[in-house]
Amino acid sequence: MQQTFEVFNVKCGGCANTLIKNLAEEFGEVSVDLESEPRKITLNIQENQIEKLKLILRGLGYPLATDELNTLQTFTTSAKSFVSCAIGKMDI
Repeated sequence: MQQTFEVFNVKCGGCANTLIKNLAEEFGEVSVDLESEPRKITLNIQENQIEKLKLILRGLGYPLATDELNTLQTFTTSAKSFVSCAIGKMDI
C-alpha cells in the first residue's frame, strides 16, 4: 500500500538520492517531495514494515516526524544526515 511520511533533516537532492537508493531494495520505488516542509517520502509499504522503515531512516539520519527522539538521538540523527547527504551528492 502506498503511504506518505514526513521526514526530518532532508534538505536537498543529495539527501533525496540517499533515501531513494537506500530504501529502493526494501520498498521499491520511492519519491521524495523537496517542496514541502517537513519533507515527505512516498513509498509502497505494509503496516508490518513501518518499524523497519523507522530504523533505516534513523540510521541514515532522517527520522520520521512522528518519532519521539531524546536530545542525544536528535543530535545524532542530525549529524548522520550530513554524512548521508554528502554521500548522496557524490552518487548524483
